[in-house]
Amino acid sequence: MKLFSLVTLATTATALYTQRMTRIAGVEVIDTQIVRDARAMIKEFPDYLYSHQMRSWLFGAAMINANETLRRHVDLEVHAIATMLHDLGWDMTPGSRWVSSDKRFEVDGAIGARKWLSEHPIGKFLASQALYASEILNNQPEVGNSSLLVSQWAPERVRKVFQAIALHGSGSIVDFFELEEAVIVQSIGQDYHGPVNGVSQESYNAIAKAFPQDELLSGTNKTFTWLAQTKPATTWGKISRDFFPLSALNWQGLTSIHPKDTWLEPWGEAFVPGYSAVGHRSFDNIVGTTR
Repeated sequence: MKLFSLVTLATTATALYTQRMTRIAGVEVIDTQIVRDARAMIKEFPDYLYSHQMRSWLFGAAMINANETLRRHVDLEVHAIATMLHDLGWDMTPGSRWVSSDKRFEVDGAIGARKWLSEHPIGKFLASQALYASEILNNQPEVGNSSLLVSQWAPERVRKVFQAIALHGSGSIVDFFELEEAVIVQSIGQDYHGPVNGVSQESYNAIAKAFPQDELLSGTNKTFTWLAQTKPATTWGKISRDFFPLSALNWQGLTSIHPKDTWLEPWGEAFVPGYSAVGHRSFDNIVGTTR
């Protein structure tokens, strides 16, 4: 009975993770169930946000398709999930499950994507079963190799999604991380800066036609202003003493003293009455507020 169950487990995982491909806006993309479910989830967001996340995925997929090295080495599912879920922290719905009161939006997005993966039937199933299955199946030659199970949404893949999203506002840093993280951030950046790294203008325009960019700048401006209004402490450069429930320090019962330097201050200064970062920035902590 145990052997039968494990064979079923392996067969189910294989069926779920056959890497079928499809085309969206002329771009060949991965078409697994978890990717389709991510797209369905973000479809609930306003059009400007849904379209931004879709374009980010498709611009990146076009870039990967144009480069043999990227085609060989980039995890297409990690790339798809991270680009489509990277701005969960932009959800302005009152009481949003994705948005905290005290974390910058990139971190909200990273935590949200990790949570979504852990709750998804495929991600949850494979994360909880991978170690058990590998230990058992590797001792059952008649079942076959369990490497497929171990590789699907193992912690390493979740970590890549988390890191890429958490750092997607810091491209000059993430470029020095692993390949997937750098490619994910470059994928997102193309929506604002145009095609790069082999993406043709024709392909770029076809994606933008399928998922229009009309509201990209106004939607971004509205979101950043909202962040400065609703949680200003996450938008200025600040050194604070906070207790972070997800930090490595907390595992030892320690308090984290950390900088919150971000690049959103100008939106608060330009559009939010009474907003001032003075006295809250790392600069003020080091230099002082009276000069």
